Amino acid sequence: MARPRSEDKRNAILTAATAVIAQQGTSAPTARIAKLANVAEGTLFTYFATKDDLLNALYLELKTELGEAMTAGYPEAGNLKERCRHFWTKYVTWGVAQPEKRKAMAQLKVSDRITELCKTTTVKALTEVHDMLMASIAQGVLRDQPSAFAFAILSSLAETTMEFIARQPDQAERTTTAGFETFWRAVSKD
Repeated sequence: MARPRSEDKRNAILTAATAVIAQQGTSAPTARIAKLANVAEGTLFTYFATKDDLLNALYLELKTELGEAMTAGYPEAGNLKERCRHFWTKYVTWGVAQPEKRKAMAQLKVSDRITELCKTTTVKALTEVHDMLMASIAQGVLRDQPSAFAFAILSSLAETTMEFIARQPDQAERTTTAGFETFWRAVSKD
C-alpha cells in the first residue's frame, strides 16, 4: 500500500524548486531540487509524475500567490486609477519581498515547458485585474489595446521598478510611485 502524500513534503519540493529554478533556470536537474528539499529524487516523482508537472505546478502556485497578494484589500469602490495603483503596489511589494519567487516565475513564464492549460489557469488567478482592464477599455478610460499588451507593459515596468528598489531600498516609495505614474501614462487616456 502506498504511503499517503505529505503536504509538507510537497511544499518542501516546491520551495526547493523555486530556489533552484531562480538560480539555474528550468533546465536545473531534479536531483538538485530533491536534495535541497531533503527528499529522495524518487519521492519528488511521487508528488510530480514528471519534471514538466513540477514546473507547471510551481508556475500555477506562484501565479496564484501573486494574484492573492494583488487582490488583498482591493478597493472596489475606488476610481480606476486608485484600483490600478492598488494592483501595481501589491505586485511590486510582493516582487520585492519575494525575489526568488519572482526570478523563478520569470524563468517559468518564458519556458516552453509550461502548458497552455497552465497559462490559461494562471490567468484566472488574475481575473480581477483582467476584468478591471477590460471594463476600463470598454468605458474609454484606458487606451484601446489588447489586455495582453497592457499586462506586458505593467509587468515590464513593474520588473524595472523592482530592480531599482532592490538596488536602492531607501527609495522604494518614490520608485514605486514613479513606476506607477509611468505605467498610468502609457495606458490611460488622460
